[in-house]
Amino acid sequence: MSIECPSHDQDEAELAATSEAVEKINALFEDYLAGFNDADEERIADCFALPATIWQHEKGHVFADEDELLENIEALLDALDREGVVNSEFHVVSSHVSGSAALVTLDWVQETSDGESALEFTCHYHLILDGDDWMIASIVNE
Repeated sequence: MSIECPSHDQDEAELAATSEAVEKINALFEDYLAGFNDADEERIADCFALPATIWQHEKGHVFADEDELLENIEALLDALDREGVVNSEFHVVSSHVSGSAALVTLDWVQETSDGESALEFTCHYHLILDGDDWMIASIVNE
């Protein structure tokens, strides 16, 4: 369920830096997942760099500030609640880290209380390194 650190074509220093980045990116997505599973809007929002862009249904939405983002997250969590979603899980499809940017693709499954799949979808994440923290800059939902 976590991102793997590639070991080819990197010297020892590059490998150590990539390994540290992968560890922090894994922590970011674990926090993001916990935010969904706990229905914690603030925890989800803390995973984003602002402004953030989310593409879904062939439309891009730019969230310039935390209030706009929180409003969107609240609406999303309400929609998941109406669908009966109580648990979310993801599987890492692909990842690439390069300097202060990373691309990660996750397959998501969101389940009802009886363990049935309510929603299955793929999201592509563009991450940026903001100081010492990896943050979600953009999401493209399939």
